[in-house]
Amino acid sequence: MTYEQAQALIERTLPEKRYIHTLGVVETAERLARTYGEDVDQARLAAMLHDYAKYHDRDEMRQIVLDEHLDPLLLEFDDELLHAPVGAVLLDRAYDLDAEVISAIKNHTTGEPGMSRLDQILFVADAIEPNRRYPGVDVLRDLADVSLEAAVVATLRHTIDYLLKKSVRIFPQTITTYNYYLNTP
Repeated sequence: MTYEQAQALIERTLPEKRYIHTLGVVETAERLARTYGEDVDQARLAAMLHDYAKYHDRDEMRQIVLDEHLDPLLLEFDDELLHAPVGAVLLDRAYDLDAEVISAIKNHTTGEPGMSRLDQILFVADAIEPNRRYPGVDVLRDLADVSLEAAVVATLRHTIDYLLKKSVRIFPQTITTYNYYLNTP
């Protein structure tokens, strides 16, 4: 799948506001890929496709979790978590995409211990793209220009803090990912 094909797919799949967010993620992922010496084309493609399943039918996504033997814990948490791993499955089934791109899409919400650089780039780019407005986002943006790994940890910490303030359960993989990167030299 070319970037142009991905863009056409996403433009017709997502509402305008989410599409604008996606363009911001593409811009940020491209910049981070250049900064950290990663494949810019893969970063742009993963970023363009990252929210492919964001508005997919929730019942269908839950069934895909079961059918594809994805982490069953996903079904015990907010359905918002489903779009990343399910989107990766759907895209992998339908299109010829590199495994690295699929992995980045799969991991862009919860993260995963031992993420590739591309995974980390998309994870951080999704959180700091130019349309994001929340307290602390500028600090995360500045950090991403200095250390990708530090930006991953800070993004995870921000996510965990946000969820704690909302008094909602936190997906265990997010905590595991935070602990992994906090202890990685």
